[in-house]
Amino acid sequence: MIGSVKYAVRALKQELFGFRLAYPVEVVEKAGAADGLHYYLWNPTLFLDNLVFDEEEVPRKRYRAQGLQYNPLFIAWWGLSNLQQYLVTQDYEYCRKFLVQVQWLKTNAVHRPDGSVVWPCYFDWQEGLCKLASPWISAMYQGVVISALVRAYRMDRDEELLELCKKATLVFTQSVEDGGVKTLEGGGSLYEEYPAYPLPRVLDGYLFSLLGLYDLWVETESSEIRGLFEDGIQGLKGSVEFWNYRNKWSWYGSHGYLCPPHYHQLNATLLAILGRLTGDEALQRYAQLWDTNKRTFVDKVEIFFMFIVTKNLARLKLPRN
Repeated sequence: MIGSVKYAVRALKQELFGFRLAYPVEVVEKAGAADGLHYYLWNPTLFLDNLVFDEEEVPRKRYRAQGLQYNPLFIAWWGLSNLQQYLVTQDYEYCRKFLVQVQWLKTNAVHRPDGSVVWPCYFDWQEGLCKLASPWISAMYQGVVISALVRAYRMDRDEELLELCKKATLVFTQSVEDGGVKTLEGGGSLYEEYPAYPLPRVLDGYLFSLLGLYDLWVETESSEIRGLFEDGIQGLKGSVEFWNYRNKWSWYGSHGYLCPPHYHQLNATLLAILGRLTGDEALQRYAQLWDTNKRTFVDKVEIFFMFIVTKNLARLKLPRN
């Protein structure tokens, strides 16, 4: 109980005194090419906090309630971060670390009886009002893993990696009720970062999953994978207003509070990237509306106030264990 109170106080202090609208995310313009190894965006600390490495140099995430856990998202992301460092510096040590993560993902892929491949999390997770029981999967985690494995395939043409990626897309065809990650909305599909009810509907995870599908479509030229990507884009275009706060900021899914700055910056950046890849003006428009550089002082005060109020109101609604 004392530990939970300390954690809550620390989180509140960070929100009050550490709130900064600007969060630097570098867009990598080279990304998206058929033979490219670069990923679409870069930040040296994004998703890399509280990692503890095992004897094989694979990261585990230290969670407040769940302790040290392997999470395929952070393993794939650590790999992509090292790959980016390798491409910039040509220091092979970074490439070696990338390949270590690829080997873990290859070894720990789970083959389901229906032919799909997934990378589950083996711990329970509370996301807003939604509780996911171990083992659970995620569209975001599947997508980022696919992005990492596609790049590894481009390096050494290991056909097993490409086959894993293809099988990993099967859950994008399956509804949440059937053990997949797909829901229907906005005239298309939404791919859920947290595929359980009530749906958290976190935007950045959905956008990362689309980039994974895009990478695999570009690599394979598969009409089926292209269909999954385009159906997801259609769902995004028909639903993006759900996340829109007064053409200034984005909501953190259905949690009932505004995004913290780093998640908002991810939303705007990923929308801009997908807008560029697809040439879709609607996606580009929302990315421009959410540009933090366009916020006036009054906007900034409003966003900060609304974030603090809505975040703490949302906390009061959370289930008590």
